[in-house]
Amino acid sequence: MNAITNTLFLCGDVMTGRGVDQILPSPSDPRIYEEFVRDARDYVRLAEIANGPLSPLKDLSELWHDVSEEFRRFAPDVKVVNLETAITTSQEYWPGKGINYRMSPSNAPLLSSLGVDCCALANNHTLDWGYQGLEETLAVLKRLGIRTCGAGTNRAQAVAPAVLPGKQGTAVGVLSIGLVSSGIPVSWSATAERGGLFVVSEVTHSRVEEISDLVRPLKATGTLVVASIHWGGNWGYEISDDQRWLAHALIDHAGVDIIHGHSSHHVKALEVYKGKLIMYGCGDFINDYEGIGGYERYRADLGCMYFPTLDAQTGELLSCVMVPTRIFGLRPHRVAGPDAQWLARTFSEHGFSLGTWVELSSRGDLVLQWSRP
Repeated sequence: MNAITNTLFLCGDVMTGRGVDQILPSPSDPRIYEEFVRDARDYVRLAEIANGPLSPLKDLSELWHDVSEEFRRFAPDVKVVNLETAITTSQEYWPGKGINYRMSPSNAPLLSSLGVDCCALANNHTLDWGYQGLEETLAVLKRLGIRTCGAGTNRAQAVAPAVLPGKQGTAVGVLSIGLVSSGIPVSWSATAERGGLFVVSEVTHSRVEEISDLVRPLKATGTLVVASIHWGGNWGYEISDDQRWLAHALIDHAGVDIIHGHSSHHVKALEVYKGKLIMYGCGDFINDYEGIGGYERYRADLGCMYFPTLDAQTGELLSCVMVPTRIFGLRPHRVAGPDAQWLARTFSEHGFSLGTWVELSSRGDLVLQWSRP
């Protein structure tokens, strides 16, 4: 009998607010409250200076036009994204935050047009527009039929995993966890009386045990478990001791099957630990940083659509194919040639010490390879 498998779609940060929101059919009020920028349309202008004029999109699905074919090709059973923007009309921006991402609720169906099943929300932008913005974000996603995790109107909701149907009666559970190392204020932690996020301020054995308590009921029913973790800074290939310790501990002690790590604006190394995939930094799938200089050597415009396939019963990684993408014109596009080769070299160079490397397939996909016992 052939084993039942589940193929997931995972990616880096999905930041559809600010400049991206401004090219969509129903943009938010463009006023923003950054130190040097007061109008979100300035980010559109920067992209145009870099790569030519942009026309407003007439249909939300146009945002994904160049990558949606990959979903037909891979047919993932579950699609999970880290949504790094509030979906709200709130004007109550978080004072002193510096950057406040917001997407108009009228534009939120673009997530449905991508087929997103679950949005991980424990990141450093979900509360950019205050508690009103958080409540509206949750309500809009619920109305769209998209599950959420990592945020809620109280702590119980914020820490609760989202459970999604997989293939042939199997299930995939997703926990969204935010570490303060990614810039999440500790004050954003949800409490019994106040909404907020599932925030981990210290990486300790007791926090691993807390997460284990959330995972055990899922594993008891044979559910595959994804820990979607927002951790670390935006730049640099180094993987901290805390990150690696936490990833291994969640696999060893909590029974997590895949670590979906994000926050870095560029791709980072992958590891396969005891047959389980650890993604230390997925890069950005979509953002409005086009035309902003300063970190060109990291190629923050390049990312991937990650399609790991797991044994639905054991959680063992069977394969991981990555489709190389580039953000251009404030939209993700499939790329090949030198860009794909750059990604393959980068994954291989930084994954070498972890026992992983990447090979290019004949059609330009990136195929993960790893040392097996």
